[in-house]
Amino acid sequence: MQRGPALAEPSAEAPTAARPAQEAPLRTEFDFELPRGYVDGNGVAHRHGTMRLATARDELLPLYDERVQENAAFTTVVLLGRVITRLGSLPAVDAHVVENMFASDVAFLQDFYRRINAEGHTRAAVTCPECSHRFAIDLSGGRLGES
Repeated sequence: MQRGPALAEPSAEAPTAARPAQEAPLRTEFDFELPRGYVDGNGVAHRHGTMRLATARDELLPLYDERVQENAAFTTVVLLGRVITRLGSLPAVDAHVVENMFASDVAFLQDFYRRINAEGHTRAAVTCPECSHRFAIDLSGGRLGES
């Protein structure tokens, strides 16, 4: 008698084709590299980081922040301070870190936030301030002069 792999008994379950395919797990964290990097008090530049997907709470809590109530532009700083989970070797990232970043890095992070949280939807409705014509624009970026 020759031994080989055992044959599977027919299953009473539904055939494999009828079973739902396993979905890939939801990706909730995304790595990034800042164009310039945050420079800490010791002069060390931190460029590599991780941002997580935002929750409704992340977007609502900044509205209660005193700094945001005084100046709505501070919303971005508080929000990014909540969703950036790692930046270089810093022990923690908060609004203080974000507000001391170079403007080009904050702009990069705003775009990165929008990209990972919009699930590919990068169009926005806008209105021309001169003629009031409404149209959609693609916010996905690209180099200057590209559409």
